[in-house]
Amino acid sequence: MRAVSRMVRISPKKARLVIDQIRGKHVDRALEIVRLSKTKAARLIRKTLESAIANAENNHDLDASKLFVKAAYVDEGPSLKRVLPRARGRADIIRRRTSHITVIVAEAEAGAEAETKTGAKAKEGK
Repeated sequence: MRAVSRMVRISPKKARLVIDQIRGKHVDRALEIVRLSKTKAARLIRKTLESAIANAENNHDLDASKLFVKAAYVDEGPSLKRVLPRARGRADIIRRRTSHITVIVAEAEAGAEAETKTGAKAKEGK
């Protein structure tokens, strides 16, 4: 149950700031985080997350209320290279970076669901 958005016109560095906030969260909480964020990256990640949830519901018959973000990452895509004129006839290359956004959702077990909602799973090992 995954969704991939490829060739998205945003820097991977900027997109990773938002994707790190939703990793491991329950899908309702993750959607709330990206809806309240004002960044362009949040809007693009929200579309990918909603697609992953729809894929889980329609293709695998999973319950959306039991889903959590199992993995979410941003890979670097190809850069668009543009030329900017500079002084004395020189030129600078501007790299317009693109990203590949991947969101994987899975159904939580009954005991792990409560831990995922509160974030206690990360504190378990300490």
